[in-house]
Amino acid sequence: MQDTSSVSNLRLVAIPRLAAGGRWRVEAMRSLSEPCLLWFTKGQGRITIAGLTRGYTAHNAVFIPPDVMHGFEAGPAVFGTAVFFGRDCNVTLPKQPLHLRIREVHAQQELNILLDSVQREMDADTPAHERATRHYLGLIGVWLERQARKAEAEMPKPDATRRLVARYTALLERDFRSGMGVSDFAAALGVTPTHLTRCCNAACGRPASSLLQDRRIFEARKLLAETRMPVGRIATDLGFNSAAYFTRAFQHLTGKSPTAFRRAT
Repeated sequence: MQDTSSVSNLRLVAIPRLAAGGRWRVEAMRSLSEPCLLWFTKGQGRITIAGLTRGYTAHNAVFIPPDVMHGFEAGPAVFGTAVFFGRDCNVTLPKQPLHLRIREVHAQQELNILLDSVQREMDADTPAHERATRHYLGLIGVWLERQARKAEAEMPKPDATRRLVARYTALLERDFRSGMGVSDFAAALGVTPTHLTRCCNAACGRPASSLLQDRRIFEARKLLAETRMPVGRIATDLGFNSAAYFTRAFQHLTGKSPTAFRRAT
């Protein structure tokens, strides 16, 4: 039997479908346990990756490695394809996030053809279609590497502010369930809460506390929508001091109580 682990969890999803069940599913800060490629073919918006916010437009390719915090606007005019490679993907892919503005028409067409080829092989039942899918995924990895090399000269080197915010979001992603506050994260990073917040505002237009709360409330919404876990248990698991405090924080950010949100999903 052939090894199909690299394609068993592969999904290609139209970007508008990602917001099914609520725009919070793409806009709130969260991370994935698998690599993801976003290929925008129409529309524009803003995307935040590892605490850095940039605008995106048509023909932008955004690669997000596993466990990197991110969120993006997905308005009704935004179209494109999201590729979720699966946790067990053995394709060679970038180790760092990429935001590539693809200006050359032939490079745009090349990626479109590769994505169409992946979808065609996934839908096929012809011999060796799993192997063909893996090879096309490998070519997408090559395409990303080549485009990243071309873009290196245009990409600004991260300054101290961006490096600090990237470290903060990585630490936040690891420990957002711990009950740590901004002052605790700042202490762990060796800076003051004021300096951390100033850097977050400069990098993404949001204070450090907003990134933390957004990440925790996204996880709460996900648990409320996808599990039957009691509200009190969710509050405890996400590091809130009490169920009452969790309910107030949740309602402040979403406009609904946890129970009302669960009832509406």
